[in-house]
Amino acid sequence: MGEHGDIRTGRHCVFVLHAHLVFVTKFRHPVFTDAHLNRMEEIMRDVCADFETELSEFNGENNHVHLLVNFPPKVALSKLVNSLKGVSSRRMRQEFPELARHYYRASKLWSGSYFAGSVDGAPISVLRQYVEQQNRPV
Repeated sequence: MGEHGDIRTGRHCVFVLHAHLVFVTKFRHPVFTDAHLNRMEEIMRDVCADFETELSEFNGENNHVHLLVNFPPKVALSKLVNSLKGVSSRRMRQEFPELARHYYRASKLWSGSYFAGSVDGAPISVLRQYVEQQNRPV
């Protein structure tokens, strides 16, 4: 446990909780550019800050994003995910109207499902490297 430099403390607990989250676009449409991903990272960092959660790493490709979050035990991961997806979808479609044209019926950016994996087996550095190596669109 000594190798974790990001051990956090609460009032009555000491913790190091990381989760790897993956969100996929609706119908897996390839809609993101680098500008979209840059703005999405800002939005998701703001949402994480509201939950007292740290967005350790963020990257993505044209049809999905990867997040590595460090969260306190009082945060329900499903509520964090719902907020991340809902706020980012709403703001991205407002700021980039061209994203909405891919979804003529559904006013949703994200698929209803998501991946959430606890980070324990692999060292955090390996997971960070994996997220960093995504083929980000230019």
